[in-house]
Amino acid sequence: MTSTKKLIGKARRDSIIAWLKEETNPIKGTELANRAGVSRQVIVQDISLLKAKEEPIIATSQGYIYLTSSSEKKTFRRIIACDHSREQTKDELDCIVDQGVTVKNVMIEHPVYGNLEATLMVSNRQEVKQFMERISETNAPFLLELTDGPHLHTIEADRIEQLDKVEQQLKKLGILVMTS
Repeated sequence: MTSTKKLIGKARRDSIIAWLKEETNPIKGTELANRAGVSRQVIVQDISLLKAKEEPIIATSQGYIYLTSSSEKKTFRRIIACDHSREQTKDELDCIVDQGVTVKNVMIEHPVYGNLEATLMVSNRQEVKQFMERISETNAPFLLELTDGPHLHTIEADRIEQLDKVEQQLKKLGILVMTS
């Protein structure tokens, strides 16, 4: 690789970090590719290189996010255990986001691979809708299908009462198994 290509790649990765830091919403890989004038695959490779250098970038179903510390804002987190069918996923997520709570991730314990985790970062019904559409478009299985239902979510809110309300609503739906 020539030194010119290295400089171009480094400058592009620096731009990616700057773009992600400027945005409060996720940016899709295709949008980053358009801004940089490269293919989406180049962006995927750049993101991998940035993650390897411990840049706090996460991929969500809505796009890439640069995680910044939110020390000025107090948030409360809880891990909840849920068990339901594929068909109840939208109801579960809507129930959580309707209380102003963010679903940070989904985690399962796989018999071969151990703990598997996927970042969700859904905070409202529009993001739930986009997530569900992406699953449908790609015909991807939900992680809960690998365990026949049981899975965990890390949920986050500004007030602990919001987390309590989520638990109450999920219990009513017969989805909540337990909390941490």
